[in-house]
Amino acid sequence: MDTFLLDQQLHKFLEEDLEHGDVTTDAIFTDETAMVQCIAREPLVACGMETVAARIFCLLGGQSEFGQLAPDGSRQKKGAVLFSLRGPVRTLLRGERVALNLIQRLCGIATLTARFVDQVQGLSVKIVDTRKTTPGLRMLEKYAVRCGGGANHRYGLSDGVLVKDNHIAACGSITEAVQRVRSAIPHTLKIEVECDTLTQVEECLRAEVEIIMLDNMDTTTITEAVSLIGGRAMIEASGGVSLETVRKIA
Repeated sequence: MDTFLLDQQLHKFLEEDLEHGDVTTDAIFTDETAMVQCIAREPLVACGMETVAARIFCLLGGQSEFGQLAPDGSRQKKGAVLFSLRGPVRTLLRGERVALNLIQRLCGIATLTARFVDQVQGLSVKIVDTRKTTPGLRMLEKYAVRCGGGANHRYGLSDGVLVKDNHIAACGSITEAVQRVRSAIPHTLKIEVECDTLTQVEECLRAEVEIIMLDNMDTTTITEAVSLIGGRAMIEASGGVSLETVRKIA
């Protein structure tokens, strides 16, 4: 991750919680120090100890010292120490909630991603994310996907061409949409189109689309689509994918 952009985001998160200070902590404590530990309550994939928690307390100052940090992407057992930290009580309490809010979410994403990755182990497929991220947290949430063994799809709308159902409906057809895109983009960019019927898949093949996304198709239709495509385009499957169905879809 870009540490400059990360620090900017973390500053904003801290400012949101500490805009006018911490009246409770500041009233009770002065220069006391303490040691804290973050303990895993269940098995998980660690994410954010090094990149988020450590940075938050560093940005708050106060000469905090980490004694232990679970590596991002490591699998941790219930009861494992995810991080230990010694520093001024004021610093620890000011950063506690922001740090926990973020690492809880990131560990959750990394852990769930790892479960999907485990389900398709041995198959020549990738588990990839979407742009359906929490506003303001895209960089961190996509990092968590990577920590869980997944891969990133588009980071933003400028990263690649994906012609979706709304584009097709407004334009009139897949063929017309692809022609317009192809005339406007560099030749180095691949074109991906979202399809929810076999008829659309056939139209994509005629338009020589490089990537075809099979959206919300049942496994029988997916099998037919894969046979129809016959290696002429990269295939993605989206919608209706769960831990129970992902291996069958793959």
